[in-house]
Amino acid sequence: MMKNNVQLITYADRITGEGINELTKLINGPLKNVFGGVHLLPFYNPIDGSDAGFDPIDHSAVDERIGTWQDINALGKEYDLMADLIVNHVSAQSFQFSDVLKLGEESTYWDLFLTKDDVFPMGMSDAEQEAIYRPRPGSCFTPITCGNGKTYDFWTTFTDNQIDINVKSDAGVEYLNNVLTKFAENNVNIIRLDAAGYAIKEAGTNCFMLDKTFDYLDKLSAQANDLGMETIAEIHSHYQTQVEVAKRVNMVYDFALPPLILHSLFTNDSDALVKWLNISPRNCLTVLDTHDGIGIIDAGPMGDKAGLLDANQIDNLVETIHTNSDNQSRQATGAAASNVDLYQVNCTYYNALGASDFDYLVARAIQFFAPGVPQVYYGGLFASENDMALLASSNVGRDINRPYLNAEVITQSLEKPVVKGLLKLITIRNTHPAFAGEFSVHGAVGTCNLKWQLDDEAIELSVNFTQRHVEIIEYTLNDKTVTQLSDFLKNG
Repeated sequence: MMKNNVQLITYADRITGEGINELTKLINGPLKNVFGGVHLLPFYNPIDGSDAGFDPIDHSAVDERIGTWQDINALGKEYDLMADLIVNHVSAQSFQFSDVLKLGEESTYWDLFLTKDDVFPMGMSDAEQEAIYRPRPGSCFTPITCGNGKTYDFWTTFTDNQIDINVKSDAGVEYLNNVLTKFAENNVNIIRLDAAGYAIKEAGTNCFMLDKTFDYLDKLSAQANDLGMETIAEIHSHYQTQVEVAKRVNMVYDFALPPLILHSLFTNDSDALVKWLNISPRNCLTVLDTHDGIGIIDAGPMGDKAGLLDANQIDNLVETIHTNSDNQSRQATGAAASNVDLYQVNCTYYNALGASDFDYLVARAIQFFAPGVPQVYYGGLFASENDMALLASSNVGRDINRPYLNAEVITQSLEKPVVKGLLKLITIRNTHPAFAGEFSVHGAVGTCNLKWQLDDEAIELSVNFTQRHVEIIEYTLNDKTVTQLSDFLKNG
């Protein structure tokens, strides 16, 4: 069972400039007692593919430049350890797909990969292709000629370098089973089901989050549970979908929270945030920033379904992020860079808030008081700003928020008042007993109060967005203590 403590999201190499052992030393040293667990972003071979490890050539191998399975095992003995099961695809450079390129349908691995004909054996109409939900513009098929001279339309949901897996085939099942077993043998106790919403494709549908997808998640989750691991579903979709998915897996991400907090801080209107916190899944992980961009569709309308925010509010949210970041986010988002998604804004959360230390702490305080287990991304931990140099060199939009740090940068960052304030908030979230109790939320115009109660102890976050007045109130049977959030910066 995942500890109810703040968790770190990080790459092994990008946070320390080195590898897994150095990461372990960091969280046992300067960051001792800060985190209860680590979501270790792809450490597979290679870590520096076209999508920073999310296009594994060998999903069952640790990139030797950052460590070994023994290093993973050792980290998992001390902390909750989450790893990504990349359900939907594998690299076009994988040995399996290389064999398919060479032999076509005669390859042992032919059935591992999904083609258009697998889903549309009688052909596909323009209307059917138009209906397919895809996170980037253009066709979701890539025509590739194999060594037998035949050209096949392989399904490539994300990029041409990420070939979709046929999860229904025996080869697909065996492939994912092998990775799951490797995780279980090496102290990985939490599995993040990456891009799981795209795994099941059916003719005549939009091929995203189908009823059969839910059935598949049920099965995959049960399989992981049998191996002693919990599962987290990673799905960006309408907020009602998240509520439904939460019933089918151990945990789900609260991806609606980050844009709703931004909206509240941008407009001083907390209505949508309060509404969501009253109905949001309780078995969730909360994030503000991740290795991806800031999700937008999770709070907005989808098709004929109304969102927590309407279309105009979503537009205002996106434009305000661009303005606050001096248009840096505009250079990294959508068609401006090589992006695999158009439903996210690529920007650090800190820069999305105009690099305001106080607003950033308000956002983190709301996250920590919201239901769920909080995760903090390594860039967000150190209040890193947009990495425009890395973006310029790679032209990958997400790299704006995937910086390469080192010991010197970390030492300097730990002296920032905003980082010291964030660490104080993390300590409160990790140690106050009321966070194991009952949650309640209420709000009036421009305000929001989040409260946790366990027996005679309680803790409450009171936020007045209009006046930018924020208090943390701790209650015991005979006493009440009030702390101003602004003091977290003054005493930094």
